[in-house]
Amino acid sequence: MTTTSDFATYIAGLPRVLSGAAALFRDAEGRVLLVEPNYREGWALPGGTIESDDGETPRQGAHRETLEEIGLDRVLGRLLAVDWVYRSGWPPLVAYLYDGGVLQEDDFKAIRLQEEELLSWRLVERDELTTLLPGALGRRVLAALDVLADGGGTVELENGHRVNSEPAES
Repeated sequence: MTTTSDFATYIAGLPRVLSGAAALFRDAEGRVLLVEPNYREGWALPGGTIESDDGETPRQGAHRETLEEIGLDRVLGRLLAVDWVYRSGWPPLVAYLYDGGVLQEDDFKAIRLQEEELLSWRLVERDELTTLLPGALGRRVLAALDVLADGGGTVELENGHRVNSEPAES
């Protein structure tokens, strides 16, 4: 017979996976909204860690982080990409990327940065994205933009690279 403490020990011994969620906002010209964190080098999308211990879902996390970081309370669109990111020495990360939609001039005027975490924001052309968002994040954003452009479904990624979903040969 399994006891509650046995199950708790079992759960505590399972591998740890982090989860994050972000929103992809664009302007009418297709430029992507990036934010500059003050706690690390480089740029990012509005988003962050999903508070999964509190029951928060990926979509709720992306919405909450968007509201906290840039002050926009928007209903997010469809899930564009799910990315399994693994780096040696770090726990794996599952990153969800949602369509934040096309922002209008009034939306940009309404942006209020979370001063505890962000220094600035900017709009970036597609060809600059992988310079400002190196590695898996840059590839994830490009894959999501491709999904939006071609009308395809959610893309499955590993470290920002598309997963071959062709059926295995028997």
